[in-house]
This record gives sequence, structure tokens and C-alpha cells, in this order.
Amino acid sequence: MAKRWFRTCGAAGDDSRVLGLLQAEGFAAAVEPFWEGAFALVREPAALGSSLAAHFGLLYIQDRSSMLPPLALAPEPGALCLDLCASPGGKTGVLARLAGPAGFVLANEPSRDRLATLRMNLARTGALNTATASFAGEDAPLPDAAWPRILLDPPCSGWGTADKHPKVLSLWREDKVGPLVALQRRLLARAARLLAPGGRLVYSTCTTNPAENEDQAAFAAQDLGLIPLPLAPPPGVEVREPARPDVTGVLRVQGGDGQGFFLAAFARPAGPAPEPEPEAPALGRDLAAPELASCPAAGWTQLPPGRVAAFGDKVFFLHARTALLPGTLRWQGVPLGRLKAGRFQPDPRARILLPPFAPDAGFDAQDPTELRRLLSGQAVPAGTLPDPAGLYFRGLPLGWLRIKGGRALWQGG
Repeated sequence: MAKRWFRTCGAAGDDSRVLGLLQAEGFAAAVEPFWEGAFALVREPAALGSSLAAHFGLLYIQDRSSMLPPLALAPEPGALCLDLCASPGGKTGVLARLAGPAGFVLANEPSRDRLATLRMNLARTGALNTATASFAGEDAPLPDAAWPRILLDPPCSGWGTADKHPKVLSLWREDKVGPLVALQRRLLARAARLLAPGGRLVYSTCTTNPAENEDQAAFAAQDLGLIPLPLAPPPGVEVREPARPDVTGVLRVQGGDGQGFFLAAFARPAGPAPEPEPEAPALGRDLAAPELASCPAAGWTQLPPGRVAAFGDKVFFLHARTALLPGTLRWQGVPLGRLKAGRFQPDPRARILLPPFAPDAGFDAQDPTELRRLLSGQAVPAGTLPDPAGLYFRGLPLGWLRIKGGRALWQGG
């Protein structure tokens, strides 16, 4: 079996409980030395994507090399980040966890088809400190010099994935990559202008082609005025020497055990900070106190800084940092649930609103078979649980149950 990796989603403090859910279904994993949130599968009794942890959005299957670019960007807690070519969202999710609840990631995807995948993955994994946009990255309608952390993982020839996708070598022969190289340079030039003074930019590809890697790093330094920042090899990751001796400090990640990847980091010279953009007008209607109180079990204080707003009968969370986005980027937020006759009903998958488990407010499954029965449409006795009630696995928040006729039901699909 080819080696597979995944990362856990949500708060770092939940990692051990997510692994506990996996172990209860017979899976085994080992933490990767380069990051506490990355794991290599050791035992896979069934497809990992069919596991309960995957169903509840508690993990994201991702090649380990793909986790390295956001780790190299290394946003501090509270950082403002831009992921310029984001779909399917694996790197965005790592950035969201590193930046933490007070941080924020704008994830852009030019392709409308791929945008739907990006949004689905971020919603499924509960990345509340993100928003999505869809514009051509080389023409990004964003304020210049305003983004302290930028990740640019542009379209590339994908030669580093040839072990799994051998067709890329014929699809993107060396004589066909000229348009990709040109696009990468336009994206790099726009990213350099968007980068804040003293900010950090990471450029990465999943190809082994020097024209898309070391040549682009040289272009960023010589033509765009960016300052190269040396990258140290991550623990446990094998790297090769750069293809050009005059380009140092970059990482050419060995293929085979994970995809081949290239990473380069840059800083923008320090300078005066730009004038702040005016905040965009607030969207939606803030929920009134009685509406918030209509669901006593909801842990509203657990949300990141931001607003809980209604758009009609649908309720969304809008992160406080979305107010910094230009008015042309209208973001409705992350769905939390809906209002029905003035009462808030949480979305079954809005686990962020679940407080720590309490016996009088939730159902705490002890065995995976209990969860499988709920997912198949069967009910469990509700006793005196309120409606709605939290669903947990040995204290790990999973979602919300509806209580009907003394029975607890899962309605989250």
C-alpha cells in the first residue's frame, strides 16, 4: 500500500481525541516529526475517507509535502494571510490552524469549478477564520502592500507527482511549459506588490522543473526586489541540492516518499505601512440577544472574533477580519444554522458551537457502532436531553442531534 498522510482539523488540543476515534475503528497513525498536526497512516483497515473522523470533518487527507509550504510561511497566531491559488484547500487549512482563531486567511481560487471544492473542504473541516474569493491572481483586486503573509502555489507542470500521475510528464513536456512559466511570473509580480513591508512570501510548486522553480526564485530576487530567506530542511524530510548553484536557501523536496516539491521564501524590504483601507459595510443583520438565547446549549463565546448575522432565515458567522476586505468582495460567511420562528437551530455540523460535554445536554458515544447507527438513520434514546443536543465521542465534539418524541436523530447527512 502506498504511504498516506493526513492532518487533523480543528483545535490542536483535540488531536489526541481525533486519533482516539480513529483507533476505535482500527486505524493507527504516527505523528510526523515536522509538525504536530501531520500524521502518517500505519494501519488502514478501510479507506480513510470512509472513517468517522473523516465524515465529521476532523481530518483532511493530504500528501505530507503539500503541508510544507504553509508551515514554511509560518504565520504567527493572529496573522493576516493570503492564499493566492488555494483550491482544493489543504494548504489553506494548515494556514488557518497556524494563524489561530484571531488570525484570518483569504483563500482565492480563479476557477469557479475548483472554488466549489475549496469552499466545501473549508466548511467541512470547520475553518471559521477563512473566507474565499475568485479572481485571477495576477490581477487580484486587493490593496497593495497590505498582506503580511502570502502563500503562492501557482499552476505548475506537476512533475513531482509523476509517481502517482505519470501522465503529467507527457501532458506537460518541457517544450509545453512556457505559458505556465509566464503565468507564474505574473503571479509572483502581483504577490510581490501585495506583500506588506517586512512581510513574508512563500512560493511553492509540485514540480521538479528548474524553469518553474530555481529560475523563478532568481526572478523574484533579481527582477522583483524581494529578499530571499533561507529555509531549513524540515525534520524527517529528505531534500536535494538546488538545480542552480547561485540559488541557495530553497528547498527541493525529494520525491518518492511523498510528492516532489519546491519551496522558496522571500521578504519585502521594510518601508512605510500603507494607509488602511476603509472597512467594508457590515452585511446581514446581527442576531438579537433573544435569538442567541433561544438555543441555550450553543457556545457562542467559543467563536473567533466576529459577528453572527442573519441573511433571511439563514445564520452565518463572519470573522472580524472580513471587514478589511474590499467592498467588491462580499462574503456571506460560514453557515451556522437557521432561524425558525425566532429560534436558532444549529446546523448539524456546526461543532464549533458545542460546549464541553455535559451529561444533561448531549449524547456521548463510547463506541463507533453507536455513531454508525446514528449515521444510518437510526435513533438512540434521548431521555431528558434538550432539543437540540450535542453529539460527542468520548468528549470529542462532533455535531448536533435533533430530539423528537424522546429519540435523538442525526440529520447531517
